[in-house]
Amino acid sequence: MKKIVENRYKIILMIWAMAMVSSCSNVLDVGPRGALNEDQVSNPEQAEGFVIAAYSQLGNDEMNRSFSMYQYGNVRADDAYKGGGGINDGDVFHFMETFTTSRPDQWNYDVMWYNIYVGIRRCNEGLRILDKFTEDEYPLVAVRKGELRFLRGYWYLMLENLFKNIPYIDEHVAVDDYKLVLNNEFTRDEILEKIAADFEYAVEVLPATQPQVGRANRIAAYAFLAKTRLFQAYEQSASHAVSNINPTRLEQVVAAADQVVASGYSLQPDFANNFLPGSYENGMEALISVQYSANDGVTSSGGGDTRGRVNFGDILTVPQGIGCCDFQKPSQTLVNAFRTNANGIPLLDNYNQQNVDFAIHTVDPRIDHTVSRPGAPWKYEPNRVVTTSWSRATAIYGTYNSMKENVSPDCDCFINIAPFFGNTKARIMMRYANVLLFKAEALIELGRQDEALPLINEVRSRAAASTERLVQANGQPTSNYAIDQYVPGENIVWNQENARKAMRFERRLELALEGERFFDLMRWGIADQTLNAFFNAERGTRSIYQGANFTKGRDEFLPIPQNQIFWSENRYVQNPGY
Repeated sequence: MKKIVENRYKIILMIWAMAMVSSCSNVLDVGPRGALNEDQVSNPEQAEGFVIAAYSQLGNDEMNRSFSMYQYGNVRADDAYKGGGGINDGDVFHFMETFTTSRPDQWNYDVMWYNIYVGIRRCNEGLRILDKFTEDEYPLVAVRKGELRFLRGYWYLMLENLFKNIPYIDEHVAVDDYKLVLNNEFTRDEILEKIAADFEYAVEVLPATQPQVGRANRIAAYAFLAKTRLFQAYEQSASHAVSNINPTRLEQVVAAADQVVASGYSLQPDFANNFLPGSYENGMEALISVQYSANDGVTSSGGGDTRGRVNFGDILTVPQGIGCCDFQKPSQTLVNAFRTNANGIPLLDNYNQQNVDFAIHTVDPRIDHTVSRPGAPWKYEPNRVVTTSWSRATAIYGTYNSMKENVSPDCDCFINIAPFFGNTKARIMMRYANVLLFKAEALIELGRQDEALPLINEVRSRAAASTERLVQANGQPTSNYAIDQYVPGENIVWNQENARKAMRFERRLELALEGERFFDLMRWGIADQTLNAFFNAERGTRSIYQGANFTKGRDEFLPIPQNQIFWSENRYVQNPGY
């Protein structure tokens, strides 16, 4: 199994021991313990340790604070049920998926807030340290500053899209003053502008390629700049209704995405390659990924195991048939979205009126890269067939399982840390396909849908070519595949309205269970319509949605954690509706 080499992301003694969060965490004013502090750093080698510490936080998630955002982007949307052993198994995530009993005092909100700010603080401390050095003393100082600004932008974009009203703290704020910073000092657009400034800085100073895998480069910075500008483009009212789509921001999305398109990155020839371990990791489509490792003596944050930097964030999504614990169960509504018509395109308007029947219906091949089901092979292994026993609570959550983040149990990257099973497969933070669809979205909203058509079709063509691994033991295809490009005048009327519908559908199919769905719905201002329709459609067969309801103007964002309000001595203002 791979080790992380050349010192990258290895937790070294220079990393300070951050206090473990609890239900009464004292956030952000926890100092270093038994480690170097800023005043003791006197040479570039020591400064490098603080940069590594900032990177290390990317992989310091665990089962209840997954930075893959599966709980917050998939379970909170219409793509997945919470899963597990029942409603009370991880009950706070059930409260999230139904929206009716979500409360500011939930521990999981406090945990996410705290750990994202740990990442931000590490970036800020690193930036203060780097300011002590000249380029003559530390030739890489500008590049390392760009990396830290990139990481800070990444964390703030995650935090802003979760909580909206957040305190913005940069390297110029003294640690003792953290609690004095208000969470309503800046508007959402102003926060997004600060985030964009970090990515713009990174674009200016980072190289196009890095000698060490996993470090941020200029192309990754352009990709996240495009994402930030896209969220900025959708100007929203206090009730989170889209009041205007800013064309200047959309043009900025296109410009940033064009830099990615011209960079040499591209789609993998086979969709499967993005979700396989070993030589496929950090491939041509992965703009930046979180690196994990095994058997290198590094302590994993998830449970104190010393066998490596295992991905503890997605550890609960392993099906019961090969591990534990069967969380993130793909929804029937998501599965239905992959059905295609006789022309090989999605049923854009009525996809959820009938459950897909794999014996007679045609489907987009991406479903069998994304969702497992009884009777079908697991993860490209024809002789390992999924059964209903792979699911724990079938009466509540059904029998579909999530595949992208998981691996074969035969892989040496599959790590048994009883009672859980993790893996060391790199987690992609941004895919090239996502950037193509950012650009397509911006072009459509600019009224340039004809320019968006080949981008969407490029993604669909790759999906059509991704069936080689999707076979059963008898050599027959796992499902009846039919997928084609959009051809105006033949299988679609390509006006702005239909192009928008096709693009939004494509994002769902391409990025399913990758943590994007809820944030797309929030950006478009349609989370209430989409999720309440989802609850109505699934209520008859899913008891978990009895009483579920999304309240517009409140549920687009999480409440400010009550412990953080206490910590700020009531300086923080609670989000509306909580």
